Amino acid sequence: MARAFTPKVVTANDLLEGDVIYLTEDDRWSRELSEAELITDEAHAQVRLLDATRQASKIVGAYLADAVAGANGPEPTHFREDFRRTGPSNYAHGKQETATQPRA
Repeated sequence: MARAFTPKVVTANDLLEGDVIYLTEDDRWSRELSEAELITDEAHAQVRLLDATRQASKIVGAYLADAVAGANGPEPTHFREDFRRTGPSNYAHGKQETATQPRA
């Protein structure tokens, strides 16, 4: 029996700045996972990933990451993606520099 498709988001790294970014439904790249398009169809996920990989002048390393619908948009299902979305692992850089509270 085939496994059920797990919803996904398209994620990559910004080519120039290195930040983790997510593809939105309106074809923008956002640094906020909550703005990412949550894809619930496997064929659509593959098309969106192809769209992303064609943007080599903007992004690098695009892939599909498992996610679930949350109260404020997609949420990661794996600790790796939760870690990636918070930015560098010390508070002197990127997203964590402006964070008021550390994530648990």
